[in-house]
Amino acid sequence: MNTNYLDNNHLVLVGKVASEKRFSHEIYGESFYIFDMEIPRLSETFDLIPITISERLINNEQLEVGKKIVVKGQFRSYNSYENERSRLVLTVFAKDIIPEEKIEERAQADGDIDLNVSNEVTLIGHICKKPIYRKTPFGREIADALLAVNRAYNKSDYIPTIAWGRTARFCDTLETGTQVKAIGRVQSRIYQKKYEDGRVEDRTAYEVSISSLEVIKEENEPTVEVENQEAV
Repeated sequence: MNTNYLDNNHLVLVGKVASEKRFSHEIYGESFYIFDMEIPRLSETFDLIPITISERLINNEQLEVGKKIVVKGQFRSYNSYENERSRLVLTVFAKDIIPEEKIEERAQADGDIDLNVSNEVTLIGHICKKPIYRKTPFGREIADALLAVNRAYNKSDYIPTIAWGRTARFCDTLETGTQVKAIGRVQSRIYQKKYEDGRVEDRTAYEVSISSLEVIKEENEPTVEVENQEAV
């Protein structure tokens, strides 16, 4: 079966450059850099998302702090080993950077850029483990689900997602191995890591906040789709 891995994992972010680029790593002589991108929310706050970019795409004028850009790419994961422990690291892998002066032109030419939506990601993957459903002290329903999204060369990205309300209840019914299509936005949040010696460290977690979720059935089976009205 031919798989279009870009269809499995595709995002478009509209925002502004929030930091200078910094060196990340090198593969087969090609250098990669990371910079932070500020993406506005409807609630007048913003998400600060790390963007990984190849040196081949870098235009220093485009990446000036404060410049508006559009990033098209994929939400990816990799394991980072620190103190003999593995930690899942998430980043947006940029496949295209559109500078401010060309955004309107590209939005008209490209069918996947909607300037009314600043942050949208589409993932097709499998539920890795049973979703965790819970209620907050105020009665709000939440479910956490980890998706395995196939990538080329027998690799997979492991993407944490969060759902709310009726979508969270729907997640609670899903079994490990279920294939789903999730549409949402990449979000960042601060949490505190507590160590055994009493130290507390602020860290940033990244996840996909799901706005709609669809179970992908085998051919000739009906699909089941749930849209969330409570995501923030």
